[in-house]
Amino acid sequence: MEKVLLGFAAALAVGLCAIATGWAQSRIGSAGAGTLAEKPELSGTIIILLAIPETMVILGFVVAAMILYL
Repeated sequence: MEKVLLGFAAALAVGLCAIATGWAQSRIGSAGAGTLAEKPELSGTIIILLAIPETMVILGFVVAAMILYL
């Protein structure tokens, strides 16, 4: 029973972070597309802004690994 709860907690840690990242990237992506239409020279900044939410998934994965293996 304990392993099931640990697996469920790890799945929640990764799943909720992935959902939050998808939501954040959808908002940033649409705003970035609008910005690129007006100022194409900001493409590097927009790529960085799109990459920042990916860290939430990485942190969620690390938390899930810590839940399962520690």
